[in-house]
Amino acid sequence: MPSDTLHRWAPEAVRGLFADLETAPVVVAPEQGGPGSWAGAPSAVLADDEVHLAYRLRRPVGQGRGFANVVARSGDGVHFETVATLRREGFGGDSLERPCLVRTPQGRWRIYVSVATPGTKHWRVDLLEADRVDDLAAAEHRTVMPGDEHVAVKDPVIRLVDGTWHAWASRHPLDDPDATDRMTTDHATSPDGVTWAWQGTALAGRPGEWDARGARVADLLLDQGLVFYDGRATAEQNWEEQTGLATLDTLGSWSATGDRPVGASPHGLGGLRYVTAVPLPDGTVRLYVEVTREDGAHDLRTVLVAADGTRA
Repeated sequence: MPSDTLHRWAPEAVRGLFADLETAPVVVAPEQGGPGSWAGAPSAVLADDEVHLAYRLRRPVGQGRGFANVVARSGDGVHFETVATLRREGFGGDSLERPCLVRTPQGRWRIYVSVATPGTKHWRVDLLEADRVDDLAAAEHRTVMPGDEHVAVKDPVIRLVDGTWHAWASRHPLDDPDATDRMTTDHATSPDGVTWAWQGTALAGRPGEWDARGARVADLLLDQGLVFYDGRATAEQNWEEQTGLATLDTLGSWSATGDRPVGASPHGLGGLRYVTAVPLPDGTVRLYVEVTREDGAHDLRTVLVAADGTRA
């Protein structure tokens, strides 16, 4: 979006966009109701006049957890056709989390997949590539963000900026096995999107604030200098993060804004997370967001933002 629309993404305006999300269209519903059953963690790319959406499907603990990443496409941004399904068994993982879908300047497709190491609190990120988005499920996977015995890495957001690949991913310290939910957003760079060098922490939780327990990147509006991020105050809010805004000082340094979230569900512990923004050619922006519903399950919903910054 052009820079003269910056004011439309001020915190109070964004709160209006996320108000009453129960009236927003459901893009994907979980396969069953109740707590622990989720459809969400979206990543979206506009290509060839279609929205390409990757998301995670999850069952409750004991029933498979994050059992698949799905890639789908849509002409209207609301009704999607599945084109690829990546299942956790193909990665040898206990669970899959948020994917990141990318199209390279050469027209190839990449999907970065967050994979849980069996029997541990560790996570890594694997990469799959294909010429066609439909072929991603059949592609070989390789680990590109391995983490180590000290830190788990997951949920990357990836951009190519001025010839350099940038990733912002959530990193979880593993020093305390009862507190691995703690998280920061760390910044990495790469010449090719495959080999990454960590540059430091871009955003962390603020002691005493609503995001004290951790801050995880959701999406970046680079042209507006803004970041959507997920935060929470306590370990009990794990998996029910709420949405905050940060200002982009540099690609590797962000400043959280406000003493409260800009987006929260009225249900449960208020989960409203993984906001993903897709600017469209007509000047509107389509947002995708995972939100807690009344029965405790999570829906993937969409909001269309009009050119004047209000919900369309």
